[in-house]
Amino acid sequence: MIFAPVIRRAAYANAPRSADLALQRFLMGALETPARASTSTAGCTVTQNDKATTLQLDVPGLAREQLQISIEGNVVKLQSVAGAPRQVQRAWELADEIDATASTAKLENGVLTLTLARMVPTDKSVQLVVH
Repeated sequence: MIFAPVIRRAAYANAPRSADLALQRFLMGALETPARASTSTAGCTVTQNDKATTLQLDVPGLAREQLQISIEGNVVKLQSVAGAPRQVQRAWELADEIDATASTAKLENGVLTLTLARMVPTDKSVQLVVH
């Protein structure tokens, strides 16, 4: 047997329930266009499009010289140098390989913006001549 409260007051008849609002927020986020997908975690925002992935990371109190960024295939590693006033160590693994020569890093007002260009797939097929 299931018991459910029944509210008969007219004031509550048109008010949306919190579960309905939560479902609406979830669906609006899930139906976002894939051309500009964006996710956000504490202090980090990731935005993707068809040409690049952009990471914005809060690193207050750190200078350019105190940050080290390395790219290996599809993995990006960020860490602060020894002696920096704040220790940062993060890593991201992306779906596609990163073109390190076309990628950029910019630090402004304590926000590090990494624009990571996607590697353009090259055609590796070989034509064989039939003799």
